[in-house]
Amino acid sequence: MHVLVTGATGYIGGRLVPLLLEAGHRVRCMARRPAKLDLMPWRDRVEVVPGDVLDPESLERAAAGCDAAFYLVHGMAGGGGFEERDREGAANFRDAAESAGLRRIVYLGGLGPRGDADLSPHLSSRHEVGEVLASGTTPVTELRAAVIIGSGSLSFEMLRYLTEVLPVMTTPRWVKTRCQPVAVRDILQLLLRAVEDESGESRVLDVGGPDVLTYREMMQVYAEEAGLRRRLILPLPLLGLRLSSLWIGLVTPLPPRVARPLVESLSSEVVVGEQDAAGVFPFEATPYREAVRRALANLPDRVPTRWSDAAPQPALPYPGDPEWSGGTVFVDQREIPTDADPRHVYWAFSRIGGDVGYYGLSWAWQLRGILDQLVGGVGLRRGRRHPEELREGEAVDFWRVDRVEPGRLLRLHAEMRLPGEAWLEWEIVPTNGGSDLVQRAIFMPRGLAGRLYWAAMYPFHTAIFPKMACRIAATAEERGYACPG
Repeated sequence: MHVLVTGATGYIGGRLVPLLLEAGHRVRCMARRPAKLDLMPWRDRVEVVPGDVLDPESLERAAAGCDAAFYLVHGMAGGGGFEERDREGAANFRDAAESAGLRRIVYLGGLGPRGDADLSPHLSSRHEVGEVLASGTTPVTELRAAVIIGSGSLSFEMLRYLTEVLPVMTTPRWVKTRCQPVAVRDILQLLLRAVEDESGESRVLDVGGPDVLTYREMMQVYAEEAGLRRRLILPLPLLGLRLSSLWIGLVTPLPPRVARPLVESLSSEVVVGEQDAAGVFPFEATPYREAVRRALANLPDRVPTRWSDAAPQPALPYPGDPEWSGGTVFVDQREIPTDADPRHVYWAFSRIGGDVGYYGLSWAWQLRGILDQLVGGVGLRRGRRHPEELREGEAVDFWRVDRVEPGRLLRLHAEMRLPGEAWLEWEIVPTNGGSDLVQRAIFMPRGLAGRLYWAAMYPFHTAIFPKMACRIAATAEERGYACPG
């Protein structure tokens, strides 16, 4: 089919497109700012058109010639008045779909009790959008989901930061509210199956995973999977929704205009009802604990300094995701231009550790090794197997070689005792007449202790890492002069 994806720059849309392409569909992506899709690894395989759901003419151009469409647009990020914007956008899209003769619209909405007068404005608006879309002649499949578990999901990131940063929490009553979270991979598979549905009827289907948990239980499972101590959660009934949203704004990087509607929705129980999507599109639902585990996968490639040609896993951060997606990652990056040939730069940093050491401040590295041994770590005593050759998986002092690309890249994974995961990486960027050395120290903190550790080490990093990068570059240039050609 020829499929239109609105909201392709968003959390679900950006992950859905590669699945559609793998299934053999032709994809047209609509975005208000098409340039935001330039980072996507699938950009050259899709058609991109500018469009806005509040601009009917742009919608008609975007939908023309398509067979089906995904409606993945939400005005909540724009702040107050999102209900009216969402209502207008849905009506415009309904009319454009009729004009284009689309066979189906697939819409991802929010789970919540149907007809509940106490629903939050956010959930009420999500339901209303589905009703507006279905009021036309085009069949609509509305999938209603609660918390989607995956890095970048607003609800999951709020859960992540609250649990990571606060070992002791005073929380409002919503921590006792029941929820049926669903893995992002399950949502994507259901969206794909829904657009391929050949029936002519409209459907409203509830989507959830196999576990029904309170938000308190979800936080504790997250803490266990993240390697954190059990969180002490003290419910505070007097903490209202407004104070709760302000409090979340202080301890998480989520924008307050987004956090507040989400918090208001937490007072509603969101569990699957009689219209279970599994009854129409059977699927093997991912348990909550496994979904969290996948979202927490330690992949340094997720740092937004470089993206591989292949699309990353759906549960991990994507290019174009907000900066707060994927949890906290600290990066110390140094870029040194050199006149050296790339092979000499690679030779210089591939000798790191062992007898060569770390290009300066040897006493600081030796002290770090001693401290590591005192707390039960391996220290610097392992050395390295060969003075110049490296293989993936072998030990170098208190590092393990994580990745080697001869002539281009070396990444070491720290095996010292740390409140988090750390990597040290060097990459070569060839230039006219030389090459740039890019050095990165990457740290993914575990809980509050990890954040405090990075802050405590910052003065040492500012002394060690610049000198290391400069001396590696100087050593490469000296080798180039000694070995011309």
